Amino acid sequence: MHPRRPEGFDGLGYRGGREEQGGFAAKPDLGHWVSTPPDIPGSRNLHWGEKTPQFAAGTPLGATGLNEDPYSGGAGASSEQLNRFAGFGIGLASLFTENVLAHPCIVLRRQCQVNYHARNYHLTPFTIINIMYSINKAQGPKALWKGMGSTFIVQGITLGAEGILSELTPLPRELSYKWSLRQIGGHLLLKGMTYVIAMPFYSASLIETVQSEIIRDNPGILDCLKEGIGRAMGFGVPHSKRLLPLLALTFPTVLHGIMHYIISSIVQKIVLVLLKKENSSSLATEGTSSVQNMLDAYFPELIASFAASLCADVMLYPLETVLHRLHIQGTRTIIDNTDLGYEVLPINTQYEGMRDCINTIKCEEGILGFYKGFGAVVVQYTLHVALLQLTKILYSTLLQNVS
Repeated sequence: MHPRRPEGFDGLGYRGGREEQGGFAAKPDLGHWVSTPPDIPGSRNLHWGEKTPQFAAGTPLGATGLNEDPYSGGAGASSEQLNRFAGFGIGLASLFTENVLAHPCIVLRRQCQVNYHARNYHLTPFTIINIMYSINKAQGPKALWKGMGSTFIVQGITLGAEGILSELTPLPRELSYKWSLRQIGGHLLLKGMTYVIAMPFYSASLIETVQSEIIRDNPGILDCLKEGIGRAMGFGVPHSKRLLPLLALTFPTVLHGIMHYIISSIVQKIVLVLLKKENSSSLATEGTSSVQNMLDAYFPELIASFAASLCADVMLYPLETVLHRLHIQGTRTIIDNTDLGYEVLPINTQYEGMRDCINTIKCEEGILGFYKGFGAVVVQYTLHVALLQLTKILYSTLLQNVS
């Protein structure tokens, strides 16, 4: 992200939009040396076409007294601070919901997906909440938060690998507005290469999240890295002969990752365009308050991201079930009994590949077997919506009281 500088900025000659006679010797005041900082990511970029307000031409920063606050000179500066505060808080609440509060739903969802023994498919949120309570009562709260550190490690490896590959290769990391089919192909190729690099670490993270807490040995934070490197290099913890090689997992992993990215990107763009038109028409026809305008400026991006993730997760849930079963096969993983909540079960599948896994699930468990644990998705996104709405209400009340 490039910092936004005032118009007419030309290095040492900048004087807040006007030139003063006499150069440096004309005035000892150094206030003109100060320029506004770049926008904070996540707190200002959600305003369409809005720029950081600059100081007026006749009021340099150095004109304030020693005991005066330079930012308390008007309602614009106060609104700017409230704007940044609201954007940062709302973004932080969304990040907390996606990566921390939703983790128990992700844990139980993955356990249900790989549990081919289960008779209860947990397609509704009611049975999911019941089994959550049973596991928490039998093993403690820690059982629902296992593997959270490894998920952050996988995200970090994915972002790091994508950044390094984009620097070492001509593949574009982002698409410009004037894109071409060649740019799209190169961008998707970069995404696919990133998923291949992160694949062994994703397998290690998946094992940590579904492994029963009863037989776990308090794994360290960096065990995901060690297990991932061992999986890629072919050494480490011994696995059974039913373990599928990484080459057999490459196609379903890349397919799921690229399709998830394409679906979420398309849905996010569509929702953003619709919300942008709706907000523009409402602002043109109605005189809304400044607090409401401030909050409405941030929520379209969050709503679009929420809708994109929800659509991609729902549409690709059957493929994700197949992918997780292939990754977990042969790792000697023992999971919780998702029918009872207080027993453990081994994973002893013998799938030969992606096609065999799909056919076996369809024949032995039916079409609904691909949607085992779907109730956890409902709980996860319901919590997300509730927390975002609560955050909006709290910040709306707070900003109205302050203003």
